[in-house]
Amino acid sequence: MLDSIKKFFSSSMSPVEESSDEENKKDIRLAACALLLELAYADEEFTEDEREHLESAIRRQYGLEPAQATQLIELAEEARAGAVDLWQFTSLIAENYSVGQKMVLAEIMWGLVYSDGELADKEQHLMRKISHLLKLEPGYLTLARKRAEDIRDSALIDGE
Repeated sequence: MLDSIKKFFSSSMSPVEESSDEENKKDIRLAACALLLELAYADEEFTEDEREHLESAIRRQYGLEPAQATQLIELAEEARAGAVDLWQFTSLIAENYSVGQKMVLAEIMWGLVYSDGELADKEQHLMRKISHLLKLEPGYLTLARKRAEDIRDSALIDGE
């Protein structure tokens, strides 16, 4: 598993010469994607709507091509399956993301849990847990949720 993760990050996703900052950014991408997957599976069902939202969000957020996004998701699935808890993912993000970056991630997370049309209790609980581990204050989590709801509502209106 570790070899495939290392291979992914040394592939075409990055320039030939990597700095430790670039490596760290890639590790954070993997950690964020693993957290998103954890949320997607929180209600025991990873729907097609959730998958589409996840792929779209990571492509947009990290500037990835479709094949790169698919590969990142596969590696994040492996990392998630091998993880004992969420700390290995949240600690990396908490240490390296600004409050603004954490807010964007929280908005993506809320968008993901709403993408299947339902907010399960397990998803809401996990959002609070992840927020705490990311050291994101409850007020910020509420604001991120409101923004995600507004985006969802405007998309519903546009789709009618």
